[in-house]
Amino acid sequence: MILDHYLKEEPMQQQGQHLLKYFSKDQIISTIEKDQTFYGNGKVLLSGEYFVMDGALAIGLPTQVGQSLAVKYSPSFNPKLTWKSLDPSGKLWFEASFEFWHFDLIGDNAPEEAIILQKILRAVRKQNTHFLRDSLDVSVTTQLGFPLDWGLGSSSTLIHNIADWAYISPFKLLFDTFGGSGYDIACAQSDGPIFYQKNIDGPNWSPIEFDPEFKENLFFVHLNKKMNSRTAIDDYNSKKPHSPEIIQALSDISREMTMVKTAKEFCFLMDSHEMLVGKELGYTPVKEQLFNDFQGSIKSLGAWGGDFILACSEKGISYVEEYFNKKGNQIVIPYDELVIKEQNEKSSKSKMH
Repeated sequence: MILDHYLKEEPMQQQGQHLLKYFSKDQIISTIEKDQTFYGNGKVLLSGEYFVMDGALAIGLPTQVGQSLAVKYSPSFNPKLTWKSLDPSGKLWFEASFEFWHFDLIGDNAPEEAIILQKILRAVRKQNTHFLRDSLDVSVTTQLGFPLDWGLGSSSTLIHNIADWAYISPFKLLFDTFGGSGYDIACAQSDGPIFYQKNIDGPNWSPIEFDPEFKENLFFVHLNKKMNSRTAIDDYNSKKPHSPEIIQALSDISREMTMVKTAKEFCFLMDSHEMLVGKELGYTPVKEQLFNDFQGSIKSLGAWGGDFILACSEKGISYVEEYFNKKGNQIVIPYDELVIKEQNEKSSKSKMH
């Protein structure tokens, strides 16, 4: 299910607001804000995984599916925040309520997702002390455009949308909560492929022209298991320091990936990237581990060991689908069906936040 992109709406200036000065305090609940909707794109990290956190240039691919966040307001003398999260089919998978003072949970049920959301809301309040201070009931409904186990950014799109709603920095919110490089936040607000780099000045990204002539040879294959990004980051950090040479080499590969003209050349870069990362971190490349008879190249995307991999083969779609289906991997998505194709007029130029 591919969701439409939602645009942020500014709070409505209501008619008659100038008369509020004549009301006694007990006559005022609050001026009702206009309902709002927000949207963030999902993401795929094509290159630079792990080392993007230490300055490697990476290629980020925003996806055609993402997550929406809808906010509704209503008057209340005892305001609270009600949160509901829906999957692509509209089925409820998470629900919680919070009071506004410290975002304490209402009720006895405290699943892990509620504790994580509470941490995010408290981090938001530190950036914007006025966030959710009005006497209004607030009802939030989020909906994913992809299954939770796909790893396309359920957390990053949530962070992006909440930050957009609260008028705060999504990068600071990410670094204060989940951590990571921030490339996924850049993808959430970009309209096409990007170069992303995190340096001493902070996150930097810029749109790139990346629409491979050989894209009919590229496929995203789901490994049927979810990778815990936090665990992967911790393992990477435990193996520091990493040499500047590996970071430079991966950055060079990222640049070259945008310039090659054939699937054969791209496969060579995929293999080189896998070899460098695997050797530096002591990981076994996924092709060697699971698909050593595949006629083509395979590259991990993001944290190794789960979510999606990229397969490149000149044998074509029939071969690729048949091969992975026989291995038990039923989700094989052609490149063009997942990645946002190109920048549009709304897309900004290079950014730094």
